Amino acid sequence: MNLVEDSWLPIVRRCGMREKIAPWQIAERENPVVDICTVRPDFRGALFQFLIGLLQTASAPKDIDDWRAHWKKAPTEETLKSQLQIYAPNFALLRDSGPAFMQDLELLEGESKSIASLLIEAPGSKTCRDNQDLFIKGGRVQGVCPSCAASALFTLQINAPSGGVGHRTSLRGGGPLTTLLMPSAESATLWHKLWLNILPQERLGVGSTNSARSIFPWLAPSRLSDKQGSSTFPDDAHPLQVYWGMPRRIRLHTPRDGRGYCDLCGEQTDQLIREYTSKNYGINYEGPWVHPLTPYRQDLKKKSPPLSLKGQQGGLGYRHWLGLLWHDPANGYEASRAVRLFHEGYGEILEEPDANIGVRLWGFGYDMDNMKARCWYEQEMPVLTVSSEYRPQFISLVGELLAAAQDVLKELRFRVKATWFNNPKEAKGDFSFIDQAFWQATESQFYRLLKPLARESKQAQFISAPVASAWAQILKKTALVQFDHWSLEEALDGLKLQRVTRARRFLKSKLSSLASLKTLDDAAKVEQQQEEL
Repeated sequence: MNLVEDSWLPIVRRCGMREKIAPWQIAERENPVVDICTVRPDFRGALFQFLIGLLQTASAPKDIDDWRAHWKKAPTEETLKSQLQIYAPNFALLRDSGPAFMQDLELLEGESKSIASLLIEAPGSKTCRDNQDLFIKGGRVQGVCPSCAASALFTLQINAPSGGVGHRTSLRGGGPLTTLLMPSAESATLWHKLWLNILPQERLGVGSTNSARSIFPWLAPSRLSDKQGSSTFPDDAHPLQVYWGMPRRIRLHTPRDGRGYCDLCGEQTDQLIREYTSKNYGINYEGPWVHPLTPYRQDLKKKSPPLSLKGQQGGLGYRHWLGLLWHDPANGYEASRAVRLFHEGYGEILEEPDANIGVRLWGFGYDMDNMKARCWYEQEMPVLTVSSEYRPQFISLVGELLAAAQDVLKELRFRVKATWFNNPKEAKGDFSFIDQAFWQATESQFYRLLKPLARESKQAQFISAPVASAWAQILKKTALVQFDHWSLEEALDGLKLQRVTRARRFLKSKLSSLASLKTLDDAAKVEQQQEEL
């Protein structure tokens, strides 16, 4: 199967019909493709990135004006097909020898593994041998079709967690967070969903070499990272290799008698893939690699390379919004290059009279504990556009709103624990459910308050006083409501009721004196006084 020429991508068209297509068919205009539809959410996120990588490699716009032209009118399917066809020889999936997509060129011997091991959450061979595969059982996936194998292979290579000695993590580290811009309209085509995340050539940078081997690492012998090998830095490859990073040495076994049903999608195939060969000490990506679709934590002292943000326990929410959409000075978070480009240029194009389109941010990724996948998280968030003139003030205000929310939550959590334990400071356990309930209870109101503020900034004004004051009141009210819920959820005896009453009194007092809440109230008062003058 060739991943450029053959029909293997699972999609859904505007009419609702589902089928598999070749990549160039995303440009079809009659009954256009509107989404990718996979059997697993991590496959969907990976295939979005696969197509973005293809477009970025074969069809990137020269500049923002060129991007605007292709946004308003996508290329014909014939044009896109001819652009992709140049790279087709590099995208064969199954070969006994020679270059194969995302697979080690020279790997002839190594450990033979079940195809299920390509799935990030699959238990390892030792776990299965020791009968410790308690929650995710081994042996459920024994054969997959080429389409699912390609999806699993790409998903592993771009998300690769630590996998034991010499089994390298992905170019972005283990379980990186990905953020993609998505049109809000349900009728938006897949082309527009992908094109929103494409960088102009002038923004991508120029590498020390422009050969295909420096873009697609499987075209050349792997840069080994054993004792005699070396690490791979950005200067050692073309900038486009960020989309095609290949840290794991893998070679799929070409099936000889491959008729059967795929254990993932259920489709019948003549090429059921059951095993692959793996070996350690593949490409070790080090240094200041920055993937255009991932937000990063910047070292405030500029002494170490940026670190990609990862999926984390509890998932994504508005507490991460500032860093994912702009930058969060308090934590050193900075939005992805694609998102930053939206604020610098693409956003203005989408606000032109004939565009009439809203945008949301789709964030997703694994929460990894070394090589163990604890959970897959994804979340959509609103995207607000703020004029460059008022953007610093807006970001500063949002930072203050989030700091206040964090302080209130910390106090709420402690006071709830004070109703449950005699010594809340030493109470141990997982209390993240308190955090989750608080964030969920305040999320919609957070966005509701900021939305009109973003609109006002485009009209040469920036009035934050009502927002600051209203948010302070929302936090106080939510904290008390949440406290009552958690502390009064069970029948109370007289002694415990006294403890609840005392904890609530302390919480109410603390909410009146928290410095971050007072900052919001004071800022509101100052702004109101200035308006009166």
